[in-house]
Amino acid sequence: MPVYEYRCEQHGVSEITRPLGMAPKSAPCLVCGSEASRVFSVGMVRTGSRTALLAAMDRAEKSRHEPDVVTSVPSTGAKRRTPVLPLTPALRRLPRP
Repeated sequence: MPVYEYRCEQHGVSEITRPLGMAPKSAPCLVCGSEASRVFSVGMVRTGSRTALLAAMDRAEKSRHEPDVVTSVPSTGAKRRTPVLPLTPALRRLPRP
């Protein structure tokens, strides 16, 4: 069963277990009972360094309000060619476009 996070203004984040897709938009705080709004977070992120995770979360939060402006398509370096397989004898008889 998934774990959903809710944030109370006074007591911070609390977790509630509900069936998949059955989490309400808000729930009562487990400490004070006031309305706590649902928080959407990355689930099961336990690997990697904490500083890298915090930096990624900061970039994601900043991009909500100040998205990066892109002026051109990023280059991929050298152009890659799709390998062409040799035609089999049966395919050689087909008309070519």
